Amino acid sequence: MAGVTRRGFLGTASGVGGAAVLGIGAAGPARADAGTADTTSTTVAALTVTPDDPRYLDLTARGYNARFAARPDSVRLVHSTDQVVQAVQEAVSGGKRIAVRGGGHCLDGLVDDPDVRILVDMSEMSAITYDSARRAFAVEAGAMLGHVYRTLYLEWGVTIPGGTCPTVGVGGHVSGGGYGAMCRQYGAVVDHLYAVEVVYVDALGIARCVVATRDTTDPNRELWWAHTGGGGGNFGIVTRYWFRSPNATGSAPASLLPKPPATLLKATASWKWTDLTEADFDRLVRNHNDWHHANNTVGTPYDSLNSVFILNNYVQGALVLSAQIDGSLSNSADLMGSYIAAVAEGVTAPHTTATSSWPWLKATLKDPYDTGVFNRGKFKGAYLRESWSDAQLAVLWRNLSDRTYDGHAGILLYTYGGQVNSVAPSATALAQRDSMLKANFTTYWSDPGQDARHIAWMRNLYRDMYADTGGVPLPDGPADGSYINYPDVDLADPAWNTSGVPWQTLYWKGNYPRLQKVKKTWDPRNVFHHALSITA
Repeated sequence: MAGVTRRGFLGTASGVGGAAVLGIGAAGPARADAGTADTTSTTVAALTVTPDDPRYLDLTARGYNARFAARPDSVRLVHSTDQVVQAVQEAVSGGKRIAVRGGGHCLDGLVDDPDVRILVDMSEMSAITYDSARRAFAVEAGAMLGHVYRTLYLEWGVTIPGGTCPTVGVGGHVSGGGYGAMCRQYGAVVDHLYAVEVVYVDALGIARCVVATRDTTDPNRELWWAHTGGGGGNFGIVTRYWFRSPNATGSAPASLLPKPPATLLKATASWKWTDLTEADFDRLVRNHNDWHHANNTVGTPYDSLNSVFILNNYVQGALVLSAQIDGSLSNSADLMGSYIAAVAEGVTAPHTTATSSWPWLKATLKDPYDTGVFNRGKFKGAYLRESWSDAQLAVLWRNLSDRTYDGHAGILLYTYGGQVNSVAPSATALAQRDSMLKANFTTYWSDPGQDARHIAWMRNLYRDMYADTGGVPLPDGPADGSYINYPDVDLADPAWNTSGVPWQTLYWKGNYPRLQKVKKTWDPRNVFHHALSITA
């Protein structure tokens, strides 16, 4: 690619080497004769790791949720798009189910499915470069967010508004919509996605590669759109993303993506369970949610605020509010103090507060999500347009205050809204564009023999939380459905979703029919599928 500078070289004008052989470029499925994969290519094959190789265990057990472990015939450790094409072609020709793993943070068993025979591991594809021809930053899909933040910031002084866990892989994070610490100020990560490179399979069973952009004249634009929230493992294997903010002008790299603050003011406030009454609990949660409802527009002094209110269960000792704001603001300390005071207002239980100032990158690279031996989990999600009802707060209190439940459970209420809500729901596949908070329901444990008990605990809590709407957070009400990057196969189970609303609507709302059209066009043979995948 002409003009590629720093930390690597992308190869030919279409993004990788071997374009003539492997069909890399703008030719979509309408041109089935263009770029046929050639098994006689001199491209070096991916590293194949089979069960008799000692590396197999590391590669199959590196998923975030230890409840699931892959058992494929082989893992393909790929280093180039060419190798991905070859691995996909082999799977299709051999009739073998294929799946892809990036960072390994899929919360349910979508990747680690026992029917998967070839697992493509993207972890060695992590190069980050500036592509002057596209005026965008190219990020290989196996890169972890921490690596992306570090490289973009140290090399060019910019970033993307992605997630707060530095070990999450960019591949699945972006394709599912992506949000994080800077979303109130700069929007979702997909709002800065310019292009995507995808290995797909055409109607003839031929593996190809294509680059799709957000340019309105791009005939492959719908494939780009589908990767702005449609979720991973649906249309093909993403090998590379390009990022450039939609309003960016010029060609200076430092002007093409958001700039993070030089410093962050961080604060943590904690309320011990032993001090809390039910009235205190209700007041805290309601204060927090009401504040976010009242400060959910762009242009407030709190645009740079990010927080997560962790409603831990009793066994973990305390409820914890963790917040950060642009530390370079002259009134950052006052803003932070006012925010915590608003959450604590009228609560009789005492709280402790600790504040600190950090360089942006150092703070951003810290991993707050290492659960240690508590590596088995059950997870659910929901968007909040409005605060929870009295009945829902009662459900939370009853379950979280239960001293007999020994799982490490919590409901994490993440800052949302702001600039995210300035984008039309149909502009990207990410349809939730008017919420104030995002909830992640979690419980962790260590003993495999206790799986059923802990899963049942979470299922029952979630069902009771949304008892008035069939056990799920219906869209277009006080809730707004759920987030595909918090995958939950229970939503597709009529035993747990009694609402009559399809699970697809909970994730994608009115965007689902459009996603189905993209699926039919780009994966007509349904090569790429899992328990929560889009169907044509």
